[in-house]
Amino acid sequence: MQMVLITALGVGGSTLIGALVGFIFKKTSHRFTDIILAFAAGVMLSAAVLGLVVPSIDYGGKYGIIITVIGIFAGALGLNLVDKLVPHLHSLAGHAETAEGSARLSKVLLFVMAIAIHNLPEGIAAGVGFGSENTAHALVIAGGIALQNIPEGMVIIGPMLAAGISARRTFLIAAATGLVEVVGTLIGYFAVSVASAVLPFALAFAGGTMLYVVSADMIPETHAHGAHKGATYALLSGFCLMLVSDYLLG
Repeated sequence: MQMVLITALGVGGSTLIGALVGFIFKKTSHRFTDIILAFAAGVMLSAAVLGLVVPSIDYGGKYGIIITVIGIFAGALGLNLVDKLVPHLHSLAGHAETAEGSARLSKVLLFVMAIAIHNLPEGIAAGVGFGSENTAHALVIAGGIALQNIPEGMVIIGPMLAAGISARRTFLIAAATGLVEVVGTLIGYFAVSVASAVLPFALAFAGGTMLYVVSADMIPETHAHGAHKGATYALLSGFCLMLVSDYLLG
């Protein structure tokens, strides 16, 4: 349990690390952000497959592959529903940058709220990883999510400051988005601890949410500003780093 708490704080705290970087470098190039985000996407992709999808098949027994496939699509559809209920992150980011006055402030806050909502299933994925009792895999998953949170924390700082939100309030809002992920991690852990029978489906569901985030949010964003080649190799580097880590830890 102690490891879960430390991991939850680490996953949520990585958003604050990104926020601090955002305060220091209020203007970062799209290329720099895209490379970091692509690397994180590679890490998350590897973590989803090796730490969630493959264990789901193993724990599912005779019908493991069926449970896993259903779980993956359920996770993806769940986040797809969230995207329909909450305006898409990238469109919100663009509107936040171009709007003016009170309209800009409302767009920025809506953008931040959307990030917070998306953080919940990511936190749940980190917590579910510990249900397999493979600490190495769980840490790989949490590491991938935490790494993705750093550039996410960076990009929310500039728009909030530009919208006239004080530095203190901006930091507290960024902290709140990270706290959502801490809560999600604990929810995921306790859910599979109480009902171990749902572990194969829960692992696949969490894997599906991560795969959806990588495909629907992260990869399109990293290919939207002319740095697609660098982003591609950054993604491969992140994927291979987790591949090697999983091999050494396993």
